[in-house]
Amino acid sequence: MWDLEEAGSGPGRQAGSVDDTPSETRGRPVPERLVRVGFIPLVDMAVLVAAAEQGFARREGIRLQLIKDVSWSNIRDRLAFRQFDMAHMLSPMPIASQLHLGSNPYPCFTPFALGRGGNAITLSVELYREMQALAGLDGSEGALTNGLALKQVVEQRRRAGRKPLVFAMTYPFSSHNYEFRFWLAAAGINPDTDVTMTIVPPPLTVDAMTARAIDGFCVNAPWNMIAVEKGVGRMVATKADIWPSAPEKVLGVSPEWADENPEILSRLIVALDAAARWCDDRRNHSALADMMSDPAYVGVPSELIMRLLSGQLTVDPDGTTRQVQNYMAFHDQSANFPWISQALWIYSQMIRWGQVSYDEAGLSQVRAAYRPEMYREVLGNSRTSVPSIDSKVEGAEPEKFIDGRRFVPDDIPGYVAGFEIRNGSSSAVAE
Repeated sequence: MWDLEEAGSGPGRQAGSVDDTPSETRGRPVPERLVRVGFIPLVDMAVLVAAAEQGFARREGIRLQLIKDVSWSNIRDRLAFRQFDMAHMLSPMPIASQLHLGSNPYPCFTPFALGRGGNAITLSVELYREMQALAGLDGSEGALTNGLALKQVVEQRRRAGRKPLVFAMTYPFSSHNYEFRFWLAAAGINPDTDVTMTIVPPPLTVDAMTARAIDGFCVNAPWNMIAVEKGVGRMVATKADIWPSAPEKVLGVSPEWADENPEILSRLIVALDAAARWCDDRRNHSALADMMSDPAYVGVPSELIMRLLSGQLTVDPDGTTRQVQNYMAFHDQSANFPWISQALWIYSQMIRWGQVSYDEAGLSQVRAAYRPEMYREVLGNSRTSVPSIDSKVEGAEPEKFIDGRRFVPDDIPGYVAGFEIRNGSSSAVAE
């Protein structure tokens, strides 16, 4: 297809960008292939927006059509039904698909991570004030201290015969589920017996908390800070507190589409790499925030998105703020590389919480979900620094887990056995 119009599936191209923004394609015809990408309205889909709106995809002969949806199960199903060619996905979703987990386990894979960070755990203000009164919190405490205070409330409620607290995450096979559980368990709270875990799609989490249907949630930006600014939520932990290196969203690709379009997929990886580098440049954050504030994408004020991109978080309705270094990272420190070791850590958490059993076949399926060799083949000779290995020890300094342990990919059974709190039968959260 020959198309003289500017690329982008949402609002018009934005001005004010710097450095890598393509300019050489403007004003002349460029052959383009349509690629349909599903997404959930979250700040961590920034790389896709930049690729579409700033011309990085068009420079590679691709017209990105970004299609908004409301839930991760819809994203999974629409990729399976070929309504999408690829999708903005939770990092565990390709792994779950390869392991045939869930109600429609269509096997997909990822050759490219869309970045790190952005998650936070938010509790209701009422619950947090109860924690303050019981544990003497002054609001400056770290994530683990907040967790230990929550444990005191959980135990007090049990003694008083009150119903368990209800906590929400966005999908059973999600970073939100595993990070929420990891934080709870590090504080001595069993997520399957001490509290009730449920599922709420990201755009509905704040409404669910406002309606008092849930007492807390784990989700990506902007919904945590929206809950705080509405006066109903209090942030108590971020992804950076639990595991800074944790992969967040990835590009989930239909294997049939990839087989039919290998060159287009390679070109898209090039475009996304350039867009991710652009997103990490603070000089571009104003333009990025303006683009993402459009209702076609995230649809919240650009000023709020700017604060999230800078890691300047309002964590309490009383005005308490917190600066989180690298709260969101889109390119630096190999943020786009699909590490096999990180896929295996996700597998370890699936085993820990009873979603799947460990076996050699499972290991092979997990390795099929993350495709570092594709990333390396496309970008190995580019200006991007590409890791020469696929796997490493996770949790080493300075990217420590909140519990202080390290994950050695060669010993998943030993790693899982080392957790005092785990569920070896079946997870209490249904899809």
